[in-house]
Amino acid sequence: MSNTPNQRLDRRDFMIASAAMIGASTGLVAEAGPAAAQGSTSPAAGPAPGAPSATVYTGDVIEGRKVVSALDIGDLEPGRKHLLYFQGVEMPSGQHWYVSVIVARGAKPGKRVVLVSGVHGDEMSSVHTVQSVMNQLDPAQMSGTVMAVTDVSRPAMEGMQRRWPNAGRGADLIDMNREWPGNENGLSAPSRHAGLLFNRLLRPNADAAIDFHTGTTGFEVTAFNIGGMDVPEVKAMLELYPVGQIFDNHVYPGVLHNAFMDVGIPAFTPEIGAARVLDHEMIALFVEGTMNVLKHHGIVAGPMGRTGKDVRVFVGNSALPILATEGGIVEHLVRLNDRVEPGQKVAIQRNSFGEVVAEYTSGVAGEVTGQRSDAMAEPGNPLVFILFHMDGADRGEIYPE
Repeated sequence: MSNTPNQRLDRRDFMIASAAMIGASTGLVAEAGPAAAQGSTSPAAGPAPGAPSATVYTGDVIEGRKVVSALDIGDLEPGRKHLLYFQGVEMPSGQHWYVSVIVARGAKPGKRVVLVSGVHGDEMSSVHTVQSVMNQLDPAQMSGTVMAVTDVSRPAMEGMQRRWPNAGRGADLIDMNREWPGNENGLSAPSRHAGLLFNRLLRPNADAAIDFHTGTTGFEVTAFNIGGMDVPEVKAMLELYPVGQIFDNHVYPGVLHNAFMDVGIPAFTPEIGAARVLDHEMIALFVEGTMNVLKHHGIVAGPMGRTGKDVRVFVGNSALPILATEGGIVEHLVRLNDRVEPGQKVAIQRNSFGEVVAEYTSGVAGEVTGQRSDAMAEPGNPLVFILFHMDGADRGEIYPE
């Protein structure tokens, strides 16, 4: 039994078939009034989009860290690291989710780069990558500022699961990376949380941004970056990583790096292997590349590490999903980064008797960028992603994030 993977999927059909994909969402950024004075226990509405905001301390201290409901990194002392909590969305209990913030403010002025991880709760290598970069920084020797947020989707991270377990209108699971730029007055907690973070923390402090991810539980990816290479500032950053693939595509609205792009802040998304584990080999590549980006922006001094010029980089602008048509055990016939040709068999599937019930072939020439890591699959599960080049590719492709 064979599928027909060369038939590209309608986006709506793909979203129904695979909960691992990113959908489109639109969120209105709420207008807001002036920030409250430092020490206020009830933070005022956030700044209007694009407006500078003063730092607002709530007066709370958690584990010795001060809590802010708005942050202007220019208010922080230069030449040192600052560890803060950002007060996020309010829960049904009346309490808040708090987000960890690390600011390395250089002794001299310069560019501001924001590093984000934990938008999905099962992506541990992305968190460790950001932590590793921050641990290498010496603010006394820096020109500019690096701000890191390591646990955006706190309730998802508590369960090490991809989606935010939302209880506002009954039990629900919401993909935080469909919600950006969010809406402070939105109908779900993730939407409001995204609005608070984007308006009061992320956007006001970024000249460039990187949103780190991994594959999702049950589906691993290789080391690659996603971004629009038609934007010179983004292309320059993408090429500073010694990783083997670049997905040259703007992908969907609703993802964080596109929310940055929509307000004129160059941004992209690294993808770092499998979920729920630490892939130290891949992490090292992305730490090296991110340090190159900081050197590129003049924040950190020193020679560049390895870049895309030092490795073979495959650039594609489209990703072909091959979905299971049957239930059963999956046996992959190719590996991550393997080159494939049209008609090449990439996986087979067996039933409980060991009989082959499906064979899966590639409909394009490209490279394997993602594979299902769970051994069993049901119809509709993504089995393989093939990164390839398509002339005249549209913007807004599906991708294995």
